[in-house]
Amino acid sequence: MSSPHAPGASTEQPAASLQASAIALYARATNGFEHRLRAAHAALQQAAHEHAGTLVQATSLGAEDMVITDLIHRQGLAVPIATLQTGALHAQTLALIERLEQHYGLAVTRFEPQAQAVLHFVRDHGERAIYESIAQRKACCGLRKLEPLSRLLAGRSAWITGLRREQSDARSEVKAIQADDNGRTKVSPLVDWSWADVWYYIDTHHVPYNPLHDAFMPSIGCEPCTRAIAVGEPFRAGRWWWEDEAAKECGLHVKPA
Repeated sequence: MSSPHAPGASTEQPAASLQASAIALYARATNGFEHRLRAAHAALQQAAHEHAGTLVQATSLGAEDMVITDLIHRQGLAVPIATLQTGALHAQTLALIERLEQHYGLAVTRFEPQAQAVLHFVRDHGERAIYESIAQRKACCGLRKLEPLSRLLAGRSAWITGLRREQSDARSEVKAIQADDNGRTKVSPLVDWSWADVWYYIDTHHVPYNPLHDAFMPSIGCEPCTRAIAVGEPFRAGRWWWEDEAAKECGLHVKPA
């Protein structure tokens, strides 16, 4: 396991540039896009019909989730939007929540971790606990993500995610409609979209997005757990980069073994 950088420390950036437009880099019209777009529309419409009043979009505020919010809004679907405000997000991510609300004229419900639980974890294990073992990093994810998610999903029969098969090996077999480990329906309308598809849609429909994507961060989580990736690195290489590739999930989208 390589030594991680301290939170806020500089990380290696692609040599060509420290800032670029994600749209210019990634947005491309690809064969079959219109078909995939129609399928995404259909999946959202079906979910909104079958789970009327008990469906929610649990947005991570990543590029995929911003596309889904736009799709929901354009179809006029009555689907509330909620997010996990973990207490460790980048300033750019927090600002995006307000931009999203203003752009679409809607309210995003924030679910935060239990403050005392976080304070006790830091007191008992220290500020750098997440870098010291996978168990402690996952414990932090449990406090900041899994517990708030359980409250976000309380009373819900279905939720919408931005999962795509292309994102990682662990997600390569995810289905557009499947049950989560609590028996809820998990709807992932972009499962077969490419990264180029996501950015083509963002460009075409002027969807707001996190400016950290312009700084070579395709997958953005909490600030201490996210770095930019270099050319040729996997999509999620910047998440928990000091850990083994097989461990790179927080538990939101992986069933217990």
